[in-house]
Order: sequence, then structure tokens, then C-alpha cells
Amino acid sequence: MTYRIALNFEDGVTRFIDSSAAETVADAAYRQGINIPLDCRDGACGTCKCFAEAGKYDLGEEYIEDALTEEEAAQGFVLTCQMRAQGDCVVRVPTSSDVCKTKQAKYEATISAVEQLSDSTIALKIKGEALSQLAFLPGQYVNLQVPGSEHTRAYSFSSLQRDGEVSFLIRNVPGGLMSSFLTRLAKAGDSMTLAGPLGSFYLREIRRPLLLLAGGTGLAPFTAMLERIAEQGSGYPVHLIYGVTHDIDLVETARLEALAARIANFTFSACVASPDSSYPRKGYVTQHIEPGHLNDGDVDLYLCGPPPMVEAVSRYLQDKAIVPANFYFEKFAAA
Repeated sequence: MTYRIALNFEDGVTRFIDSSAAETVADAAYRQGINIPLDCRDGACGTCKCFAEAGKYDLGEEYIEDALTEEEAAQGFVLTCQMRAQGDCVVRVPTSSDVCKTKQAKYEATISAVEQLSDSTIALKIKGEALSQLAFLPGQYVNLQVPGSEHTRAYSFSSLQRDGEVSFLIRNVPGGLMSSFLTRLAKAGDSMTLAGPLGSFYLREIRRPLLLLAGGTGLAPFTAMLERIAEQGSGYPVHLIYGVTHDIDLVETARLEALAARIANFTFSACVASPDSSYPRKGYVTQHIEPGHLNDGDVDLYLCGPPPMVEAVSRYLQDKAIVPANFYFEKFAAA
């Protein structure tokens, strides 16, 4: 049996390797050209100590206390020279990808579709044979190179990879380099280069209710996460609150309704901040968080939106004296 291991490096780069149950994660990484730092290979020095954020694995019994204590092992720390996967895993490596003699992967693809969903939002799909090898954690992003320039822009995947195709929700920034290309020049068949995946904002193993808060095109990583949840299911409730500034900014609601039909425990609501809105639910996302969504703090909260939204939600939690079990957030701003 072969398992997929995501190695997350401290510089934000994620690389995926395949590992069998019979080999250690360190050996599997080395076999695939990634050198996780280690000295002894015997579980004695602790040089290869990492943190397993998700997945099932066996640590064996050959390592010594000086290299990994019982308390550390209980918290999720692992020695990759002893760790053997028993399922797909996510491992945080406390060094840069460069030190491990690896780097971001680059892919060449072409535009398969580009659509302006509203004045503020562009939907982009790109496809290519190389992308069939692309793996990422739902919620992560890539750097897309603006055709005809050396500049890149970071965008979260808004879908899982299927048949070599991925999608993005992109904010239309007036005068923006990528926005100008997509609204004026882009057409199906145009080449694009992407590098990644990157980022520490991704869906973790679901162990309690989830509250997802999206601001504008910050919806993108959540649609990718929800596609994964639709595949795997969830024994816990998942609620999304999607906030935008103006009525025209509200997009992809039909997609959310389709996901709600596929995921038994998923519900969502949307709100529009503008006082001139005709949408029935007005205000900011914090005005639509109900006590049940927070579950007395036993909740994993995911937030993706502009910096003011992240700060407003943080203040809201402080004012309510609620400390979520986990609070993952991604700030974004226009380049």
C-alpha cells in the first residue's frame, strides 16, 4: 500500500511524496529527491524531528527518549527516520525547502475558460497534462505568472484538481496586472505558468464542528475545501458565512447550494455589507454568527478575507470571550 505524504516547509512550500508502509518517511523523501535533515537514522539524535499535522502512522519503538519524549509523541511530533505511514499524512518540516534540496514545483498549462462573474470577480480555469500530477491541500494557493511579464500573483485554488484542470476566483482589481490581462486579453488556449502549492491555510482533519468565514473572493479556498468534504463526508456540522460589500459581489451561490445538497451536515448563509443592498441579509459576517456556530469554543474556525475582516473577527471573539479550539486564517490584499 502506498500513501501520499504532504511535506510542509517553513518557507510555505509544500511538496508531496509517495511512501509505502514498509519505508520510513525520511527514506521515502530521500528516494524522491528531498533531503529531510537527519544524522543518525536510528532514532537517537532528534535531528529529523517534525510535526505530523494529520494522518495515521507508526513510530515504532526503536527511538530513545532523548530524541523524542512521550509527551512530544503524544502531541504529534515524529522522527521521520522512524515514522512509517499507515495512511495519507501531512508533516510540517521545521526548515526551508531549499535546505532540503527541493523547491516549488512549476507547471505549464493553458486557459480552458475565463468568465467575468461580476464587476468584481473573475472565474479562471486552466488545464494541462502536467496538472494531472499537481497535488495540493484544499485551501492552499499557487503563484500564477501574468503572461507577457515576469510578475506573479497568488491565488487560492477554488476547486480540486480533476482531469488536469483547476479553477480560481480572482478579484477584478481596476488597473491590476492580472485583472487587465484576464478582462482584456485572455482567451482559451493561452499559456499560463503556475508555481506551488504554497501556504499553511488548508483543511485539517475534521474533529469538531467547523465555522467557515469568507470575505469576497476569500470564498475560493472554501469551495475547494467543501469539494473535499463532499468526497469524504463529515460527522460534524459545517457552516459557512459568506460576506461581500455589494450585491454584485455575491457570486457562486448556486455552487454553494449544490455543495449543500451533497454534504449532509453543511449549511451556509450570505450577507452584504452595503446599507443600499437589496439582499435580505445585510451587515458583516460577525453580525450573523450565532452561538450554536461557536459551540462554546469547541469549534475549528477558518477565515479567509481582507485584513480588516480578520481583525474584526478577532475582536469579535475577544469581546465574546470565545477561544476556538483552532483558528486558521488567511489574509489577502490586492497587489
